[in-house]
Amino acid sequence: MKALLFTCMLVPLLVAASARGSDHDSQLIPGSLPGREWNGYISDHLKSRRARRALPLADEPDDSPMSEGGDTSDLPTCLLCVCLTGSVYCEEVSPDMTTVPTLPKETAYLYARFNKIKKISTKDFADVVTLKRIDLTGNLISEIEDGAFSKLTLLEELSLAENRLVKLPMLPAKLTSFNANNNLLKTRGVKANAFKKMSKLANLFLADNQLEAVPHIPDSVRILHLQNNNITEVSINTFCRSNDTYYLRPSLSEVRLDGNPVVLSKYPDSFTCMKVLPVGRYR
Repeated sequence: MKALLFTCMLVPLLVAASARGSDHDSQLIPGSLPGREWNGYISDHLKSRRARRALPLADEPDDSPMSEGGDTSDLPTCLLCVCLTGSVYCEEVSPDMTTVPTLPKETAYLYARFNKIKKISTKDFADVVTLKRIDLTGNLISEIEDGAFSKLTLLEELSLAENRLVKLPMLPAKLTSFNANNNLLKTRGVKANAFKKMSKLANLFLADNQLEAVPHIPDSVRILHLQNNNITEVSINTFCRSNDTYYLRPSLSEVRLDGNPVVLSKYPDSFTCMKVLPVGRYR
């Protein structure tokens, strides 16, 4: 156990030393590295930690709590995950992580990808109001209680991609990026005004679901992915406004509707306010 605690204390020092030895653009500042660079670092680090945990200590009996069939709730979060200042990385945790771990109160960035988390409750993030980014990609989440994110007034980026959601919860108004690709969402599971008040939302990803219609899209959205759904039609009010011929959407620079049944050429007046045509089927 002493060796494990020493390892957890040593990780931030090793990261800082690595940052000082690299150029300015590649410093290991929590939350600032591109996703692929962090993915590689975190994946390699987790593998090495698991390998060390699998070996008994030379001078002490092997009383590690990481026995087969164990429960992650019995262990401190920072023994299971990589904890840096303000950031917690819990990727492919073993034994299986089935619930959101208890986070340090100063956590700003949570990456808990590719685990077996099944549900998000209102208490999971109730005491961590400093969160700015949550990535829960690749879990088994089928239920999120309304109000689960209600106290996260600083939250800007939320990814729930590759889960089993059939409906969306109430979302924080200040989100700039929301990703729910590869779920089981149908139109009835997305409230009509789900995104209406999100005036800062720039990236909205709802691809590979079962949506039958395009939800309300805020004017702030720049990138919209709706490919591979069951959308059968669009109207002049989907993106533009039938009562305002001067209305324009200069921010909307990418719209993907490919992989849907809708034939976009049937609705020529539906895109007059946009500077680009949606990607999709026109024949």
